[in-house]
Amino acid sequence: MKNIQTLSEKLVNNISQVIVGKKQTVELAVVCLLSQGHLLIEDIPGVGKTMLARSLARSIGGTFGRIQFTPDMLPSDVTGVAIYNQAKEKFEFRPGPVMSEILLADEINRATPKTQSALLEAMQENQITVDGVTHPLPKLFMVLATQNPIEHEGTFRLPEAQIDRFLMRISLGYPKRKEEIDILDRQQYQHPILELEPVVSVDEVLEAQQALRSVHLADSVKEYLVNLVQRTREADDVYLGSSPRGSLGLYRAGQAVAAIQGREFVTPDDIKRVAGPILGHRLILAPGARLQDLDENTILEEIFATVPTPDSEG
Repeated sequence: MKNIQTLSEKLVNNISQVIVGKKQTVELAVVCLLSQGHLLIEDIPGVGKTMLARSLARSIGGTFGRIQFTPDMLPSDVTGVAIYNQAKEKFEFRPGPVMSEILLADEINRATPKTQSALLEAMQENQITVDGVTHPLPKLFMVLATQNPIEHEGTFRLPEAQIDRFLMRISLGYPKRKEEIDILDRQQYQHPILELEPVVSVDEVLEAQQALRSVHLADSVKEYLVNLVQRTREADDVYLGSSPRGSLGLYRAGQAVAAIQGREFVTPDDIKRVAGPILGHRLILAPGARLQDLDENTILEEIFATVPTPDSEG
């Protein structure tokens, strides 16, 4: 696991040259990458959502695609289109931006549900189907989608099926005073992302993704994981709890957290560390919860406090 630990440290340190003062958030993005998951970044404009995606792509030397979602977009603008070639007398596939290793879906909630759903097959099955023909995506494929939670005019809420396909939902938040001064200093002459170089290769990331699957979860940790998910389905203030995809996400992300710390076994603390970003967006709150000013994080904290934590096992 030392190789995975070294790889993750390189990535976090490199991305932190651009995303200042958000090391824990950057670590979650790296955990998501190693877990073969997709990331939803929900925050206000200007805090670095797009820069996080671009920095991650540059750090692994991967191909980068960007889609600026708008209400008039069509699904073919995402996946690509088959065009008839008169010279060859046959249809040829012109790939869309989805054919990238790191795909930035910027302001994804500005597109209609029909266009948003163009990503469903890609995110779950690593392939797209255009005019009945299936096209495989790169082995390393990660969607980083952004949305603004404040502005609702001209936006369309992501369908539950779409939200569930994101392994994590994170936010960056405002920088602290000293961090903001540091940002000003770093961008005095040019943006630091222009000088960002790859520190690992795509092949190394793929190897790490496979290697961390051997990280051990004791039966007690698996039971703890499932108990957390089950409790989200039983909570009084929750209308709909986490799906089994949330359990699988906790499993994979727990392995990644352990691996980047150089361990070959997962502890309950590893599960707790990623439970909020993985389970929060999968909860649909009951109407009464909003009246009580309850949110997903508050409910999850109550669940963490009530589910007994097992002793760590190696």
